[in-house]
Amino acid sequence: MKAPEVDGRLRAPLCWLFAPRCIVCGDPGMPGRDLCAACRAGLPWQGHACAQCALPLPEAGCCGQCLQHPPPLDAVHAAFDYAFPLDRLLPRLKFHRDFAAGRVLAHCLAERFAALPRPDALVPLALHRARLRRRGYDQALELARPLAKALDLPLRDNLLHRHKATVAQSRLDADARKRNLRGAFSVLAEAGLPAHVVLFDDVMTTGASLHAAAVALRKAGVSRVEAWVCARVA
Repeated sequence: MKAPEVDGRLRAPLCWLFAPRCIVCGDPGMPGRDLCAACRAGLPWQGHACAQCALPLPEAGCCGQCLQHPPPLDAVHAAFDYAFPLDRLLPRLKFHRDFAAGRVLAHCLAERFAALPRPDALVPLALHRARLRRRGYDQALELARPLAKALDLPLRDNLLHRHKATVAQSRLDADARKRNLRGAFSVLAEAGLPAHVVLFDDVMTTGASLHAAAVALRKAGVSRVEAWVCARVA
């Protein structure tokens, strides 16, 4: 049976009634987006940063730490600095199931990363199954899935396995984070190993989780490992 058409006289009121609202300020959003133009312009888009860890810098280059101790990542790209309102939007997604915030951020990520070299696979940083069971969803996957679709990238959410239940990284200092993640990841490559992988995570602080995942991928035979993150903590 053919679905009934909406009377033309009702279309305008319905569009007005369900028009997107900005998740930051509440004003009308841009067409099809829950974000207004002013708040989009005011997001803390990252400027100059270290090419290997995305730490904000006065000018493009590599930071002293990466020059002295090259990390296992060939490059890191962050869409934003971890500042207002990102420091509100990401926790809304991560801890409060605010998937509208996730949609807005994924759209911004696609805009930001569209011009970067294309990897063979986008791999979200995996949650341990116990934490996934408690939370009910994986916030990195919730961002990576629409990002991969928008950029037409293969999403390999089954490539990286987190088999070690670690203490929450936010409770630890930098050295303890490294110890906490040692041996936490393994690679499941039955479906073939991509040569160029981009790891994806929501927030990068010290980079311990991404580094541990990168080490596991390199040991498995991946030749180039980069990371894309939504926000970088300075």
